[in-house]
Amino acid sequence: MVRITEDLVRRRAEHNNCEIFSLEEISLHQQEIEKLEYLDKWCRDLKILYLQNNLIPKIENVGKLKKLEYLNVALNNIERIENLEGCEELKKLDLTANFIGELSSIEALKYNIHLKELFLVGNPCTEFEGYRQFVVATLHQLKCLDSKEIERSERIQALQNYPEVKQKIREQEQAYLLKRAREKEEAQRRMQERKDKKQKQMESNIGFDSSDSLQNKENHQAEGDGEQETWSRVDDDEEDRRFWEEPTPYTPESRLETHRYIEEKRRAKDNIRESKKREKPLQTLVTAEGKVLNVNVPKLHFSLKDDEENNQIILDLAVYRHLDTSLLDVDVQPTYIRVLVKGKPFQFVLPEEVKPDSSSAKRSQTTGHLVVTMPKAKEIILAKQKVSTSIKHSDCNTLQKNARSGQAEKLEVDPSKYSFPDVTKIIQEKERIGQGPIRLQPEKVTETKKSYVDFENNEDVPPLI
Repeated sequence: MVRITEDLVRRRAEHNNCEIFSLEEISLHQQEIEKLEYLDKWCRDLKILYLQNNLIPKIENVGKLKKLEYLNVALNNIERIENLEGCEELKKLDLTANFIGELSSIEALKYNIHLKELFLVGNPCTEFEGYRQFVVATLHQLKCLDSKEIERSERIQALQNYPEVKQKIREQEQAYLLKRAREKEEAQRRMQERKDKKQKQMESNIGFDSSDSLQNKENHQAEGDGEQETWSRVDDDEEDRRFWEEPTPYTPESRLETHRYIEEKRRAKDNIRESKKREKPLQTLVTAEGKVLNVNVPKLHFSLKDDEENNQIILDLAVYRHLDTSLLDVDVQPTYIRVLVKGKPFQFVLPEEVKPDSSSAKRSQTTGHLVVTMPKAKEIILAKQKVSTSIKHSDCNTLQKNARSGQAEKLEVDPSKYSFPDVTKIIQEKERIGQGPIRLQPEKVTETKKSYVDFENNEDVPPLI
């Protein structure tokens, strides 16, 4: 049986930051709730309460909701209007499509002086003769009944005929209550028959299993699970057909029985699904011979890049963008990489051996992809600058030594490949010119002497050579 829990109320109070003590509106529709409870203790400030399309058989535990203005309990199993006297501010009550046949129970709403709208469409009491006149005459504060406004003339006429209408309503109620008593007995009988039938089936199955020998069991298992599944599916289809084609009255018991049947079938399917998951063999990642296989169970796109410049391998795995990182498990081995995505393995054999300890895994902030960087185990040194072939090996060693010691680099130039003016030869040619037979040196000296006005030549002083 589904009940109202604190966790359920907090989850349905997201608009109020999951706080329930100050909650003013909550929607608990279509939750298969079978009992109305706890709300008058947890949510005292409730003004709007939605409980439609559940399995609630009785209005209860709402009398302390003093601020409640709108209560919607449509499409439930309610048979009587009660326990609403404490809802002092109640203005709108929706009881559409329930099983209210005791129409005189609406007299309990006289104390709800602020009640303006009431909905009883789809209840057995609406088929009573004089239904609308009785409700209009009983609830003087009501302004609208079943989406139809109550006019003053209609109320006056209902009050005039009230004694007669009330007597008719009482008689029809008695007939309906007798009918309901028979329906309850029939529902109990059908429920007991179904229980006895299930018990017999279980006993027959147990007897068959006890009488069957071990060899027969092994033979049955050898026939394969496919045949058993086929027979079980046929039986389930036959049972479903009988259940849905069997004519039953629309009562709270039949509605509850239908819900229980659907829930039972759902659980059986879940159990079969769970058993299949347990029996499913594990995915083979490494063969018995030790060979690592390429596996992509999650069926994700990926790309593998060989970054030769940085001597590493990069794997880009397109995991789901909004997948939580805690659901990813990365395992890098020297020859392969394995990633578990929500328990599903992705495994890839690497083209070259890598260093697992130096590898790193990151999530892309834009795409959410998993990027795994794996340095190669074999190191390759690439030259960034090319050295000229004209420099000798000894010169390279000298350059390295000078660089380490901080000295200036000195290079020797091959004179056979480069033409530079020979300064020594030029000087020698000048000397030869001066020492030639023409003897130009005295003339230079004379000119020098002429150039200095204050120069006196003393012959006693030896030359400065």
